Order: sequence, then C-alpha cells, then structure tokens
Amino acid sequence: MIRTSTLLDPHWRITQVGGGHVQAEAGFTLTLHPASGRYHNAQIADYDYAPRIPFRWRPPLRLTVRARAALDPASGVGTAGFGFWNHPFSPDSRRVRLPRAIWFFYAAPPNDMRLAHGVPGHGWKAAVIDAARPSALMLAPAAPLLIPLLNLPAIYNRIYPMIQRRLAIAESALDPALLDSTRTYTIDWRHDGASFAVDGQSVLETDRAPLGACGLIAWVDTQFAVVHPGGRLAFGARPLTASQSLFIDSIQIESDPSS
Repeated sequence: MIRTSTLLDPHWRITQVGGGHVQAEAGFTLTLHPASGRYHNAQIADYDYAPRIPFRWRPPLRLTVRARAALDPASGVGTAGFGFWNHPFSPDSRRVRLPRAIWFFYAAPPNDMRLAHGVPGHGWKAAVIDAARPSALMLAPAAPLLIPLLNLPAIYNRIYPMIQRRLAIAESALDPALLDSTRTYTIDWRHDGASFAVDGQSVLETDRAPLGACGLIAWVDTQFAVVHPGGRLAFGARPLTASQSLFIDSIQIESDPSS
C-alpha cells in the first residue's frame, strides 16, 4: 500500500518566531519580515520537539516539492530548504542529537558548513548526512587526534574523504538561480542511497542516506553556522534588513510502509 503526505496533511505543525509568518492557502508561503531581534523562523514540519509526534519517515520513499524562493544573494541571510531531518538542534529547542538529514538546503554567508570535500560551505545544495550511524560513532574515540590534523591541507585532503564517507555525507552544489522560479524537486530516499533531481534532471546520485527515521520540514530562518572539519565552530543569527520568502506550491510523499 502506498502512503502519501500532502499539503492537507493533519500532521503539519507551524512555527512562527520573531518576524516569521506562515500563510497556508493553496500552498504555503513562509516569510520573514524585518523585526526586532535576530532569530526569525517561518517553518512547517510534521513532528514536534517533545516528541509527542515522532518522526514518521523512513526509506523507501519519494518526496516531490514544487517551490521557489525570494532570497536576495546580496542581502539575504540565514538558511532555507525542505526535506527530511531529525531536528538535531535549533535556537527554539534544547534537544541535541547527532545530525541526520536528506534535503535541499540553502545557506547564505556567513554560513560556512564545509561538510563535503570540495563543496562550498554555503549556497544552494542537494545534501545528505547521517552522523548517528555506527560507522560515524566509531570515529568518536579518534576525534581529539583527528580534528587538529584536519587543519593541515595535505592531511585533510588525504583522510577527510574517509571521514566523510563514515558520516554518510554527500553534497552537490546547485545554481542558486534555480530558486528564482518554480521548480520541481524530487528526492528518492532508498535503503542503499539517494537520488536528487530538479525538473527531472539528476543533480546528485549517492550510495549514502540516513539509516534512521526523520521528520519532514520546510523553512526559512536567520541562523548561521560555521562548521569546519578542523574544529572551527560558530553558531548564531543575523539581523534581517529585508523580507525573504520560500513559496511551496505542493508537497507529496509516496512511501510504502511495508518495505
């Protein structure tokens, strides 16, 4: 039996923080308006943080989203996107987990999350990570030794691809101009990997994918994060000087719960 989730799904939970506003009519319009404070968030998700509503989704499934965005490359801040994750952390939740995600993800500078070797730490991406899998947890005892060494370019280039594979990280940088017009984005999440496409054209094919359950999310916010393999970390939020929006025309998930 095929299970589907659509814009009419009763599981949706709406989050509006600061200047964040969610309008639900034919689709969802997630907008940030300039307001006092730095952290603003407009978000829809099909789980909550308690978690009274647990993460619902596991492979195999296909996510199809029709969307566009109004994010000025010159003045835009924060992050935006849609897909699945395990809500590892955020300013509006005290819960912390190792990150697990499979999604289309946008990050404006000063975001600088260099998770995939050779892929910029900001921009519009197709991305996968699962730092909670056993192969990733096995790296923990060696982390105090590995992290300082990753600041040396020769060692970083030699050993980080192995670490990236253990963390099930795969990313592909996309043209940010795609955001200016409505596109069809698809994610095929399988037990043995994932496929990403935009308007039917493949943008990422990988044998890496999350092993555990995730929740569905779409959002636009003002967060930034700096995450370098060599140990440089920073988190915060940026002031918003102009409105920015994510427009979701449709969302559909096709999933076979018997698989």
